[in-house]
Amino acid sequence: MLGLIDSGMTITPKAPQWSKKRGEIYNVDTIYTRGHHGERKDYVFIYDARTLEVKGEIEIPPRAGDTGTGIALLGMLDGERFLVLLNQSPGSSVSVVDLEERKFVGEIQTAGCAGVYPAGPQRFGMLCGNGTAVTVMLTDEGGLDRIARSEPFFDVVVDPVSEKGARNGSSWLYTTFGGQLYEIDYSGGAPAPAAPWSLFTDKEREKEWYVGGGQYLAYHQPTKRLFSIVHQGGPGSHKDPGTEVWVYDAAAQKKVASFSMPNVLVAFIRPQVGFEAGGFVDWLFRTLLPNTGVHSIAVTQDEQPLLFARHAELGAVGVLDATSGEHLRDLEEVGLSGVLLVVP
Repeated sequence: MLGLIDSGMTITPKAPQWSKKRGEIYNVDTIYTRGHHGERKDYVFIYDARTLEVKGEIEIPPRAGDTGTGIALLGMLDGERFLVLLNQSPGSSVSVVDLEERKFVGEIQTAGCAGVYPAGPQRFGMLCGNGTAVTVMLTDEGGLDRIARSEPFFDVVVDPVSEKGARNGSSWLYTTFGGQLYEIDYSGGAPAPAAPWSLFTDKEREKEWYVGGGQYLAYHQPTKRLFSIVHQGGPGSHKDPGTEVWVYDAAAQKKVASFSMPNVLVAFIRPQVGFEAGGFVDWLFRTLLPNTGVHSIAVTQDEQPLLFARHAELGAVGVLDATSGEHLRDLEEVGLSGVLLVVP
């Protein structure tokens, strides 16, 4: 571990946002005057990305949403000027923060819609409870320009779309709990969902293969490879971890590979017991202990991408070659819990 920043009281913090242009990290935190109760205040804390020291803070409305997973609760728009943050109080809205001017711009009402999915310098998408999606477009100053809605494209009762999306430029990829893959383009006048395709064949569905976990999709834009954690569990198992990641050619809409996930339980206990990776004891533990699977994956966007994988309750991260699936190494002692994996 090279360093850390304080993410507040929540077990799983919101995803930190990284500005390469300004060399800063932004973290949204909630403060109570009496520890875990009392008057609430929410802030965007600004950290120096090199020293990890606090450089400043921006107070925002005290209703930042928290789902326990951190997925799609906030995002930095392209250009690194505006930060958008989902509020729940319990109605949904979005706070807009100007990171260059260091100020809260305003709040946009988004009733019935949740999740923020950056899609440009002044636009982001959201998913809605009536089976539609919306594009929220901002003015040059960060105020609301307009909101455009798609036609309904999924059934929220029969097979709802999960909020755990993966970005592809101005589009986002989402799956339903049953494994239907939707790609929504937010670049136009209104969201444009493409026709869905299935991640599973009929035989795979008969064997009850499902997507699942806390952050189970990752997308490598240069190769158009989609990675998804899968498991056999049947309906209602969408939060379960998986011991396999299936790889798809998103352009061809077909599966091209499957990777076995490393046993991160062994990597978690290795420093505590005191044995080295690759030795006999390591092999013995991997042989005897069941593979607990992983809840989350993330992939780098370079020419030789790495795939990171972790279990939500184990403080270790497996590192794989995202092209071949080879298990390269483990990152040990990276925190006891949480599902988020963020690649700056």
